[in-house]
Amino acid sequence: MKEKILGTQPLNVDVASLLLRLIFGCMFVYHGSPKLFAFEQITAVFPDLIGIGVKTSLALVVFAEFFCGIFVAIGLLTRLTVIPISITMAVAFFLAHANDPFQVKILPLVYLLLSSVIFSLGSGRYSVDRFLFKK
Repeated sequence: MKEKILGTQPLNVDVASLLLRLIFGCMFVYHGSPKLFAFEQITAVFPDLIGIGVKTSLALVVFAEFFCGIFVAIGLLTRLTVIPISITMAVAFFLAHANDPFQVKILPLVYLLLSSVIFSLGSGRYSVDRFLFKK
């Protein structure tokens, strides 16, 4: 027991990956659901940071946060669906919060870094991908 706690070997990477995906994905669903359910109201105040129009920008954010968040949480096409989340967080960090103090933009940075960890780990053993693709 002492070796497990103080040792350098991972306890269970698959369980850690599952917990990370579930928490990360659910947090994005939480952030994306108000944007989805109040889409028209939010378009009045949502910025067009990349020059593709407010509705298109908001639709992409809703897709990344809500729908990709669900896919990441359940482990469905995890590496593919974490990419839109990464792009959204990069835009949030580098453009939306460019002039804000660091304490305001730290959350998008943390999400961006966590999305790269999830991309590196993949969906893991406890995922829909594992059942669909028999990895």
